[in-house]
Amino acid sequence: MADSENDSRPLFSLAIATTFGIGYVPVAPGTFGSAAGLALWMLLPSSPGVQAAVIVALFVAGSFAGNVAERHFGRTDPRQVVVDEVMGMLITLFLNPVGVRGAFLGFLIFRAADVIKPYPANRLERLHGGVGVMADDAMAAVYANLALRLCIWSSSHLVIWSLN
Repeated sequence: MADSENDSRPLFSLAIATTFGIGYVPVAPGTFGSAAGLALWMLLPSSPGVQAAVIVALFVAGSFAGNVAERHFGRTDPRQVVVDEVMGMLITLFLNPVGVRGAFLGFLIFRAADVIKPYPANRLERLHGGVGVMADDAMAAVYANLALRLCIWSSSHLVIWSLN
């Protein structure tokens, strides 16, 4: 019985890492992973405590699953791993008072930050194993969160358009 339990652990870890297969999308899996994060954000209660707990749980689970995925795919930060994008979207939107339009703007900002990886996000991806997989996206998401806050602030002060 112990062997069959050990055999299911890598499959479960790969399911988490790929967000239940979304990471296998052949084109732009990170964008699809971010969309899954946006959908998860819409499903979560607006409670900051719940959202923070989910972010921490995703970081921990993604770090462990990222280790398994790197061994399975034979490379660092494989493109199939998208749990980091799911977590990144939650961080981007965390404590930002936005509706659907603002959340979509956050999605676009996060995708740009994730691709550009401004310092120190580009350094964090060098961390060993799954922690590096998760940490660079977490940092890119912090930048995206701050940029979204700036957009919210400027839209309320410049009265261009509302993000709610």
